Amino acid sequence: MIRTERHPPFTALVLAGRRGGEDPVAQHAHVAAKCLVPAGGVPMVARVLDALDASPSVGRIIVVLEDPAILDPLLGSQRWRREQSCTAMTGAASPSLSVLRALDERPESLPMLVTTADHPLLSPEIVEHFCVSARATGADVAAGVTTAEVIRAAYPETRRTYLRFRKSRCSGANLFALLTPGSRRAVAFWRRVEQDRKRPWRMVRAFGLGPLLAYALGRLSLDAAMARASEIIGADVAAVRLPFAEAAIDVDKPADLALVEAILARRGGG
Repeated sequence: MIRTERHPPFTALVLAGRRGGEDPVAQHAHVAAKCLVPAGGVPMVARVLDALDASPSVGRIIVVLEDPAILDPLLGSQRWRREQSCTAMTGAASPSLSVLRALDERPESLPMLVTTADHPLLSPEIVEHFCVSARATGADVAAGVTTAEVIRAAYPETRRTYLRFRKSRCSGANLFALLTPGSRRAVAFWRRVEQDRKRPWRMVRAFGLGPLLAYALGRLSLDAAMARASEIIGADVAAVRLPFAEAAIDVDKPADLALVEAILARRGGG
């Protein structure tokens, strides 16, 4: 595990809300919320909280969801190491708005680590590697990615969505570091992306036809994409390449849950 230096701890924000409609994984598992779906016999959100709680870089933990009361049995179990280190808050209408709400209501929360509750293979080692590497970028905001080579070497059976860059294909890791006040501009841009998802021409106009053509032709490097994103957003954006296949395995569908269960079974449930 990477050793951490003395820095202000991250506030970890765990997004656990629905993205609209009934969630297929929650339905499959017959539970009220996706974050409560068992993975290896333990609710997914509890596994995420375990990883964050055991990470030296993380201080407070905030779980965001529609009805915080559903986590009362977990948060009241004193499972985590620090008294009142883990709390819940009501989410907003979208993930980006929930992050903005957290920044508004808790301005002292920077630096902030944003992740999701459907990330049951998250480990303290992954969290530490990401937090330390994100700080080292000197950027306003950093996003974790894992290459296809790393993922397929460990789990050739998994099917991920990859972004195709000039020298690599990458999958997102659902790990984001908001490191400076300037990172708020990145969250505001995220909000624009959410609003314009049905009007892709607006995103084309924002990024420019040249970079998008370069991406479509496989000629755009990951670093060049981050540089262009920094120009558009008005904040310095960096990618953190993670050497952990598990960092890219979240649970969006029942097949993902089956893979996670198989991985945990190989480990003996840990």
